[in-house]
Amino acid sequence: MIAEHDPSPLYAKVEAALTSDIAAGDLSPGSQLPPEDRLIERFGVSRTTVRKAIENLVARGQVEIRRGKGTFVAQRKITQELTELTGFVEDMQALGRTPTARLLDKQVVPADADVARQLAVPPGGLVMRIQRVRLADGVAMSFDETYLPRGIGEKIAAHDLDAEPIFSLLEGKYGVPLTEAEYRLEAVTAAPDVAQALSVDPGSAIFLIERTSYTEGHRPIDYEKLYYRGDLISFVTRLARRSRHRS
Repeated sequence: MIAEHDPSPLYAKVEAALTSDIAAGDLSPGSQLPPEDRLIERFGVSRTTVRKAIENLVARGQVEIRRGKGTFVAQRKITQELTELTGFVEDMQALGRTPTARLLDKQVVPADADVARQLAVPPGGLVMRIQRVRLADGVAMSFDETYLPRGIGEKIAAHDLDAEPIFSLLEGKYGVPLTEAEYRLEAVTAAPDVAQALSVDPGSAIFLIERTSYTEGHRPIDYEKLYYRGDLISFVTRLARRSRHRS
């Protein structure tokens, strides 16, 4: 029950109580909120009041409604810095998370116009495509589609890609140093195949990072489309202002 002497609106009291439960860990990230009837009984309020409190928690990003499933505590976002060329495993380990991967597919395919341009191969030329889900602490964070020139790609694909990072294989196993990369980031909605891989609804907000990595001689060696869950990660970078001469 809610204390009668508290002058706040009833929905605000329910909202504050649930927020406290989340902060204390009584409702952990990813866990489901009790059904409306139990919340009504717990707080001694109307269904309308409970729904208003839930709406406010959704608006604040503390909980999310999954159609046909219920209301769940939102996962805490990971903040990743875009300051140097690193792979997913390195990024998650730096954040204290446990990275894993799940291979979905690997096959030689004809390069479409975008892939051909990024890897500097003829359109229709054969390249290796590797598709994986990347997880942090067991939660799917990104769906990665990696394209490699066929020669090196077939060597990479022969390894256990659930366990061995592609960057580590390129540099450590095959002596292909990664010197720099070009990033392109945009907000998109999840297509059905991406949504299925990430366990989200089609149309959910996600980040798409297109990353072309280069080896010595500015030769493109790895082109990736990285689809990150927008509800689980944010990106940050630091920018220096160019000095300007004043007359």
